[in-house]
This record gives sequence, structure tokens and C-alpha cells, in this order.
Amino acid sequence: MALLLGGLLTLLAVRLPADDVVGPLGAVGSDTLAGLMLRWGELLTERHPGLRLQLQASGSASAPAALTAGTTRLGPMSRPMNEVEREAFSERHGYPPVELEIARDALAVIVHRHNPLASLTRRELDAIFSESRRCGAEESIERWSQLGVELPGDRIVLHGRNVASGTHDLFRLRALCGGSYRVHLNEHPGSAAVVAAVAAEPSAIGFAGLNHLTAGVKALPRGDAAGEVAAPTPQAVRRGDYSLSRSLYLYLNLPPGGALPAPEQAFLELVFSPLGQAVVEEQGFVVLSEERLAEQREWLASLPPAE
Repeated sequence: MALLLGGLLTLLAVRLPADDVVGPLGAVGSDTLAGLMLRWGELLTERHPGLRLQLQASGSASAPAALTAGTTRLGPMSRPMNEVEREAFSERHGYPPVELEIARDALAVIVHRHNPLASLTRRELDAIFSESRRCGAEESIERWSQLGVELPGDRIVLHGRNVASGTHDLFRLRALCGGSYRVHLNEHPGSAAVVAAVAAEPSAIGFAGLNHLTAGVKALPRGDAAGEVAAPTPQAVRRGDYSLSRSLYLYLNLPPGGALPAPEQAFLELVFSPLGQAVVEEQGFVVLSEERLAEQREWLASLPPAE
């Protein structure tokens, strides 16, 4: 992978204009996308030393507010903007935000590496994490023995993301059938913290972005009533067949017919380039399909020359 990135970077350097792009490149939003955004920023700075990415990774919920307030032009999000966020932006600026898909991802349900559990159904998962049990479970699951698992600490300890993250909302909608979390869910500001907490506690279970997993945890496949088991393979995530797969977005404050400033233009050219998508894979995410990449490259090429 390092050799591939080096070759693509050389290719990009040949194709890009020699004139440096100078200025700050601000972005506010997703913690899940922080590593990917920073890596893109590093590669862009290698070509344009006068450019600096200034990233504030406070969670996906912070992106729409910053875009609406005009304090940033770029808002990375691990979920789509909701209707209220879109309306607030449009009311303030008079036009909708631009939505770009930049990668694919999946959420993984994780347990300690020595946990013998092989898989979980959606109904079981809901019974573990949810107060409401909207997926149809008759009773809550609070102990590992209810799943046929013997552990020294029988009580299940829950870990997950906090309410500011897109991961928190996606898991609630997809895994809990739109229900509510248990009050004793331990909420963390980032997926890395969830993974570390589960790796440190044999009786723990949690959910986190697939790219944050370590050797200390085990990702559980999803089982269904017919006994079929689904795992978040890159192919399933790219197609959207895995139920906890998701698109990752970059929202722009760009009026219709407007031109992007040079730093943003250079950044997006990198994101949708072969090098940019190689970084997606390097960071543990899933690259976009060629068809989707072609659509967004065509949109980028249709913009007026960079300011």
C-alpha cells in the first residue's frame, strides 16, 4: 500500500498545476472521518506547502451548525444531514448545502477477543442495547448467560458513541429499530475509545466504526432467523447489503453556480483522485464505486475556475 500511495502521489504531482495553493482549509464535523481528513490534508500539503488543513472533529452534529453559521465551508459527516439541519442551512443562505459522498463505512458490533459468542441477530442486539425493544424481543438481555455464554462477569457492560456522533444515531435507527438506548450505556466521544473500553473488559460489548477495530476485540457477524450470517465485507459495504453499512459525506457551503476557493478545489480533486481513494482504503474504509466516483468528478469539473 505504501508503494502504491507513493506512485500515485508522484502521478498527482505531475498532473496538478505547479503554482502552489495557499491559505487555510477549514473543516468542522465527524470524529469518524478525522483520520481520513487529516491524511488527505497531509498529502495535499506535500504538494502545496502554503496550504494548511484546520480540522475540528467534534462529531457529525457540529458540521451543519458550523456550515449554517458560515464558520466553515467543509463539513465532514458520518451520516446524512437531517431535514431540520437542511432547512436551517437553506433558510440562512438561500440555497441548499452540496452533499458529496466521499467513502463507505460500516459499524461493527464488538466484544472482547476471548468472548466465545459467534454472532447476534438484530432482535438480540436490540434486546441488549435498547430500553424499548422495538425489534420484537420479548425480554431484555442483560446477562451473557441469556445468550448461552459463560463469562466470569456475567453482567453485560454496554459501550457506544455519544449523541453528537452520527454513529450513535445510525446504530439507534438500524440496530434498535429506531428505539431508545439503555440509560446505562457508557457513551464515548470517539470509536477508538469504545474499542479500547471493550478490549479492556471481557464482559463488555460495544459498537464502533469498522476502521477503528484492533486485535483486542472481535467483530460479531449478524445472524438472521434462517440461520444466515452476514459480515461487513468490503463488497457488502460498497453495495449496501450489510445492514449497518453507511455512506460518509462531505457537505459544502457553495451557492449555485459559484466557484470554490483554490484550497477547497484542490482538496476535492485529491479526494476523488485514485490517490485519494487509495487513502480511503489505507484508513480502513471502503472506496466508492467507479460509477459514483465518475459522477462526482464530473460535478467537480463542471464548476467555474477556482477563486
